[in-house]
Amino acid sequence: MKPRTPLFAPPADGPGRPAAGPGEAPRDAPRDAGSDARLHAPATARNRDAIAQVLAGWLPQTGRVLELASGTGEHALYLAGRFAGLTWQPSDPDPAHRRSIAAYRAGDGGANLLPPLDIDVTAPRWPVDGSVQAMVCCNMIHIAPWAAAEGLFAGAGRHLAAGGGLYLYGPFRREGVPTAPSNEAFDASLRAQNPAWGLRDLAAVTDLAAAAGLAAPLVAEMPANNLSLWFARPR
Repeated sequence: MKPRTPLFAPPADGPGRPAAGPGEAPRDAPRDAGSDARLHAPATARNRDAIAQVLAGWLPQTGRVLELASGTGEHALYLAGRFAGLTWQPSDPDPAHRRSIAAYRAGDGGANLLPPLDIDVTAPRWPVDGSVQAMVCCNMIHIAPWAAAEGLFAGAGRHLAAGGGLYLYGPFRREGVPTAPSNEAFDASLRAQNPAWGLRDLAAVTDLAAAAGLAAPLVAEMPANNLSLWFARPR
């Protein structure tokens, strides 16, 4: 079987790897070189409370949440702790990220935080049994080819339960709304690393949602010129 290439860059800064976002420190730096498998994304501590506050109004009280592109696992650890009534299923295509997620889970995770799955969102089938009540994906579709966004929404169409929703967090372009200079600079840095990366148009993302049977998004403004989006699946 031909080895599968992760759909976006490996952790830590370096040539060809994702730049930090506007005002953010470098992504996925080692927490303590040589100590364990845990990786640290400095932006997590800054945005996790704002994300949790928005999710509190959108997530169901019970059920299973599938997180795509969980990265270091710090969001998964924190959000699983904040939403104890939900079973949190992290995933990532990068083996180093899965090791980091597993290490955070082993150290501080509760019973509702599951072992990470190896999910490439562009794959036509995911290793997910049945439906989930919600999906969460933070800071992924702008640091991956457009095929990743297409695969994400196709997967939501397959696995998201009626009445559930897909949550996205990150920077977006919106028609009629000027893009912040920091986001323009971030977009330019991403495209310099890989022409297939870059900020996505919210209208194009909404079209993907509609094709997957999801409603137009609820939109919440977030710090640092980011957005929270909730694409509901009608009952």
